[in-house]
Amino acid sequence: MGLRTVCSPGDLRAFVDFPYRRYLRDPVWVPPLRHEVRSLLSWRKNPFFEHGDAAYFLAERNGAVVGRIAAIDNRLHTETHRDRVGFFGFFESIDDTSVAEELLQGAARWVSQRGATTLRGPASFSVNHECGLLVEGFDSPPTLMMPHNPPYYAPLIENAGFRKAKDLWVFQVGGEGRSPAVPQRAVRAAQRIGERSGIQLRPLDMRRLESEAEKMRFVFNAAWEHNWGFVPLTTAEIAHMAQRLKPIVIPELVPVAEKDGEMIGFALPVADLNQVLRDNRTGRLLPAVPKIVWSLWRRKIHRVRVLLLGVLPEYRNRGIDALLWHWIWSRVSRNGIHWGEAGWILEDNAAMINAAQRMGFTHYKTYRLYDRTV
Repeated sequence: MGLRTVCSPGDLRAFVDFPYRRYLRDPVWVPPLRHEVRSLLSWRKNPFFEHGDAAYFLAERNGAVVGRIAAIDNRLHTETHRDRVGFFGFFESIDDTSVAEELLQGAARWVSQRGATTLRGPASFSVNHECGLLVEGFDSPPTLMMPHNPPYYAPLIENAGFRKAKDLWVFQVGGEGRSPAVPQRAVRAAQRIGERSGIQLRPLDMRRLESEAEKMRFVFNAAWEHNWGFVPLTTAEIAHMAQRLKPIVIPELVPVAEKDGEMIGFALPVADLNQVLRDNRTGRLLPAVPKIVWSLWRRKIHRVRVLLLGVLPEYRNRGIDALLWHWIWSRVSRNGIHWGEAGWILEDNAAMINAAQRMGFTHYKTYRLYDRTV
């Protein structure tokens, strides 16, 4: 078996293609659009590469690809945490310990050459992108921008010397044929909070999307600043994210909390396109895009993922999170939505977990980040 660096367009096609063959018979896996994957991996199109670097590797046996991995140097993470952590991501492998070890050792060598003493992952490319290895909740499909993997990945990674660094919890509410119910006690509490605090809620203004996104970036960076593994979003990254998510954002569902005209908190629910993409096993734009457009127009997507929710630190513990949750779940039914996901949330973020549980969410998936000394 050999490990080689992705150097050519053909190599990159093989790197992108491997999961589509690997998961061909996995009914739970949702094939991402190949176009989106190639854009994500592109030094030219992905603003991550303004502050990061990566190398992509393929594992081959008898001329066939049997695994892939990315080694990642996130300079913004290093500047933020003053540590020496490199990352691996886009990890896929057949069920073979030697293949996984070769892939992970290749990534370890690459990050070590750039000064890292710890290899952490999977994170593709950082905690602001897809991250974590699924270790609980294999029986249901992932939502948009959440990973999926077979159960044998955890033993492969652990046998290669990796140990748990942190778990990420994901929560669900609602179900087929019924909209998420907003607990009446939460409704009453939200109403009292709004009346007392002078905090106003409004929907996202899509006419000023660039300005709205920049304000959200400020709130996000302040709200998550002290979270484990946090990496601030740059202006280029939030602008890129806003353009990617623009077609699937339902403005009526996106609450913005303001105090004296200034944004102090927000939540970002997005339509779960994976409900449509699940049957597009090739990942090609056709027929996926027309089906997506039709599904959004006809409100055939019944699932939503709350991608982000945050409040400025000085406004925490005032129940503003309840106001944001109440806004979303009091409006979902009129948009044909009957199921929602919140997360991920750090396993030790008791405040956010309690807030989700008060709104009726239950923990149903767990993702894990691993560390190993290099």
